[in-house]
Amino acid sequence: MKTVVSLLKNETVLVLSLALAVISMFFVPPDRAYPGYIDFRTLALLFCLMVVMAGLNRLGLFRRLAGSLLSRLKTLRGLSLTLCLLCFFSAMAVTNDVALITFVPFSVVALRFAGRMDSLVSLVTLETVAANLGSMLTPVGNPQNLYLFSAYGMQAVEFFQAVLPYGAFSLVLTTAAALLMGGDRLESRREQDPEPLDRKRGAAYGILFAMALCTVFRLIPWGVTLAVTLAVVLLLDRKCLYGVDYSLLLTFVFLFVFIGNLGRIPPVSSFLEQVVTGREVIAGILASQVFSNVPAAILLSGFTDNAADLLVGVNLGGLGTLIASMASLISYKFVVKGNASSGRYLLVFTVVNLVFLGANLCLWLFIR
Repeated sequence: MKTVVSLLKNETVLVLSLALAVISMFFVPPDRAYPGYIDFRTLALLFCLMVVMAGLNRLGLFRRLAGSLLSRLKTLRGLSLTLCLLCFFSAMAVTNDVALITFVPFSVVALRFAGRMDSLVSLVTLETVAANLGSMLTPVGNPQNLYLFSAYGMQAVEFFQAVLPYGAFSLVLTTAAALLMGGDRLESRREQDPEPLDRKRGAAYGILFAMALCTVFRLIPWGVTLAVTLAVVLLLDRKCLYGVDYSLLLTFVFLFVFIGNLGRIPPVSSFLEQVVTGREVIAGILASQVFSNVPAAILLSGFTDNAADLLVGVNLGGLGTLIASMASLISYKFVVKGNASSGRYLLVFTVVNLVFLGANLCLWLFIR
């Protein structure tokens, strides 16, 4: 019983997606069409990127870079601005999840050393918003981008035209919010010198990441990248395979089945097309608040051809509730472990997210 409760609590989206897939099977029994539901290219790319990020995290590369920068900062405002910008820009390459896993724990340590734990809730909230918004700017920044870019066969120009206005505007908002943090001087702090970097593994992961990027833009077949990635990590660092979020991969599979089956139920398919078509941005935002933006992207993609608007909708939809972006739960867990009030964090997080969401919606209305 405890195992079931723990699974429901820690893997809510996975359990929900499995339930939806199973329910849909009663209406469309399994047949030969089922394998065609699954986008194996997206799954392979997501797996390869997660392996590379897990490997680089194990090397301590991101923490090393952050430590080098933060050792030069003297004020709370400087610390806040640097960490928020690190989250924003690093999320473009290493995903919002990895950016938060890397920098939020460092923030907790830095603020504790500086005696400024009173600023933890505000800083982590801004870091989370920065990572979620920064990740929208590249196809590999988050799972929903990777899926939509692949599923719709989007061109790079089409992708960047859709997200750049919101990304640039969000960067300005994030910078302004970080600058509002106090200019109080921080106590000097020094961490232990890190172990020497394993350059051999670092170079290998750099090559694998470059291959993954080339595969995203269809320059290398996904099967080749998957095979090379598996071969390299099995030879150099098998433990990084434990850092892969297999629950997310399974969530994708279950949602592919659910959405594939919905498309074969004419009344449901027709209704969803009518609701989503022409309202992709709003539908993406609203669906993300309930299902989280990755499942929302997969769900809604089956009922519209407007990839650009759906892309904007599910990325802006990452703002709002705590579950709107699953990456936000990472920050929440670290804040709670840091002995901050969960109630205060949820209040501040929700207010800040709604402000950023409202501002971006105003921009969307203006652009329309």
